[in-house]
Amino acid sequence: MALEKNIIIDKIEVLEKGSIQVRQATVITDDGQELSRSFHRHVVQPCFKDSEGVWQDTDISGEDAEVQAICNTKWTEQVKEAYKASVHDDIE
Repeated sequence: MALEKNIIIDKIEVLEKGSIQVRQATVITDDGQELSRSFHRHVVQPCFKDSEGVWQDTDISGEDAEVQAICNTKWTEQVKEAYKASVHDDIE
């Protein structure tokens, strides 16, 4: 019996307003047979306001390489500005 736990990024979605949704699957197998699969999702925004209210680019260095590549491709300055405007509009 050889139990294994594998964590994989199995879905990356570009959402409205430039956010990236990442689905991570945790797969438990026994001798190659899948016993269970569970999911965790998180969303990465292109930028955020820090504690002083200043917009900062999101640090994506801890994300999977494929997620980083998508963020770097999709998060143009135009997308970041549109995201900032949409967050401001949502608050008002």
